[in-house]
Amino acid sequence: MKKAPSTLINMFLSLTIIAVVAGAVLALVSSVTATPIENAKIEKKKAAIKAVLPDFERLETETIDGAECNYAYDASGQLVGVAVEAGSDAGFGGHLGVMVGFDQAGSITGYQILETSETPGLGAKAGEWFQKDGKGSVIGMNPGTNNITVKKDGGEVDAISGSTITSRAFCGSIAAAYEIFKKGGNE
Repeated sequence: MKKAPSTLINMFLSLTIIAVVAGAVLALVSSVTATPIENAKIEKKKAAIKAVLPDFERLETETIDGAECNYAYDASGQLVGVAVEAGSDAGFGGHLGVMVGFDQAGSITGYQILETSETPGLGAKAGEWFQKDGKGSVIGMNPGTNNITVKKDGGEVDAISGSTITSRAFCGSIAAAYEIFKKGGNE
């Protein structure tokens, strides 16, 4: 087989063919993995809702200002809590997404981190730090009556040691979720 001469046109055609083949392979991989990734996100949200709310029989979802609000009812039809998905782009690593559970009065019943790019070992501690037994627990606090900002900013929440930016983003996410909660007519 004779080698093609090394001309600008031949190099351009070779690189174009390589780029087209690589693009096609990437598109194929993306289309194959898109559905499983989306299904995993949906399952993560479902698990987060169950984790942040008391036991419930029925769930109704409403979108308020682009945020997902999940109203949980017991077997008798009584509202037992609301799970709100919110987030903040002010995290050290970018977006910090949370699912926050509220009781009827607006007190926090739980939270789960849905999305984070925070530093492992520091900001990534947000998943445990603010839980009931964590050092900066927000469980049981009500954003309507408690100042849910870090103590460094005059609030009531202990920031993660060495990760004040993430702590501020977390508190901002809680505040955003509470605003959505209030707009749903819950307070």
